Amino acid sequence: MALEYPDDLKYLDSHEYARLDGEIATIGITAFAVDQLGDIVFLELPEVGDALEKGETFGTVESVKAVEDLKAPVSGTVIERNDALLDTPEQLAEDPYGEAWMLKVRINDPDELDDALSATEYQEQVEG
Repeated sequence: MALEYPDDLKYLDSHEYARLDGEIATIGITAFAVDQLGDIVFLELPEVGDALEKGETFGTVESVKAVEDLKAPVSGTVIERNDALLDTPEQLAEDPYGEAWMLKVRINDPDELDDALSATEYQEQVEG
């Protein structure tokens, strides 16, 4: 199965993505990250109201193979958390860019995403 990298997202080389809609960023992890992790068994995410700092760890994703830190693509305040995902983290494998988003964040500065990767750049990096 070919992995997808939607064009409307900004990507980090640490495999998180951000979908910007005005001043709200929807954050998750890429299909590539999910594929590499394998069976995801646990997810730790911040609470609504928590502040994120770009580049800082905001949670962890745990699979049968590894535990990986999640890095914030932007700074801002968590306004929504996908609690359903905490109960069924295996959903990440099914729809990482849709139903399996992790956080919605009111961002401090949209220019922080200027150095993020485009879909093409990210795909070239991971599939190199």
